[in-house]
Amino acid sequence: MSVHRWRWMIGFGLLGLLIVWQITPVLLPFVAGAGIAYFLDPTVDWLERRGLGRGLGSLLTIVSFFLACLLILLLFVPILQVQAVELAQRLPTLLTTIQERANLWLVQAQRDFGVSDADVINLRAAAGADAGKALGYVAQFVGNLLVGGLAVVNILSLVFVTPVVAFYLLRDWDLIVSKIDSWLPLSGAETVREQAREIDAILSGFARGQALLCLSLGVLYAISLRTVGLDFGIIIGLLAGLLSFIPFVGVFVGGVTAVGLALLQFDSWLPVILVAGVFGVGQILEGYVLQPWLVGDRVRLHPVWIIFALLAGGTMFGFLGVLMAVPVMAVLGVLVRFGVAQYLASDLYDPPPPPPAEVP
Repeated sequence: MSVHRWRWMIGFGLLGLLIVWQITPVLLPFVAGAGIAYFLDPTVDWLERRGLGRGLGSLLTIVSFFLACLLILLLFVPILQVQAVELAQRLPTLLTTIQERANLWLVQAQRDFGVSDADVINLRAAAGADAGKALGYVAQFVGNLLVGGLAVVNILSLVFVTPVVAFYLLRDWDLIVSKIDSWLPLSGAETVREQAREIDAILSGFARGQALLCLSLGVLYAISLRTVGLDFGIIIGLLAGLLSFIPFVGVFVGGVTAVGLALLQFDSWLPVILVAGVFGVGQILEGYVLQPWLVGDRVRLHPVWIIFALLAGGTMFGFLGVLMAVPVMAVLGVLVRFGVAQYLASDLYDPPPPPPAEVP
């Protein structure tokens, strides 16, 4: 391919990225609809193989999917709402308790190690300043996600546009794929199809497996913490399960929050150890049972790359970037591996030996 063509391709790519960046606020319902259609396409294919029309099968699948989502919301939202309201009401008391216990620990440390009053005051001021900075960074990051995504997109458009987009994409999925396939260059069509099949296998397996993984961990954490008797255990457990799509973040955030509340709630160490044990067992189950069984190595990306993709996507495109980070990185991974394989098989990597010199 000539340098001129490469320049045009890079230019169009940068232009496309700029356009996506500018229209990010209105893309969320369409991306969500496309993701739902991709997720449900095997179900519609199964119905179609059994004689049901594509349009009717798509309609039944979409209606069933959103009714199931509505049922889940009706079951869990009241519980979460009660715990969220109770947490908001008790938050000032919890913060006061934390401050009182921190003062007691500082006084005890002053007695044990002979720390002067001036050092204790400086330590308190430094800890308060660092805590304020940390909370500021967290609030800024969360604020960027919200401003870049759900806060800008009208919730009504997300609720009403997404099902319509999902239905039409699901109904016409095979036609769209066939049309795109007809545009492929004839000389390299089979190579493109092979890479597309690998991308499809990675994305479909990872998306469905990761969704089941997060749901399983959320239910496990919520039930276990509630059984131990931790206040707000359900909301913390579900939050930890939801955040588990980011490697190690779910267990870290949920574990630190749960253990911190357990230290404030219980007077003995046994419940605190049990709360910590819940996340320890959950991490073992995730790493050795659920992750290999549900997800496996489908995405073929190192956890560090996944964390980087999520942070970069959230910084650039807000909540939409978080949703698209792993799929985009998986596609790039397939293309990079293909490029590396082509390079290793080329003369550029292993040039042929020079022809033997002719003997005069």
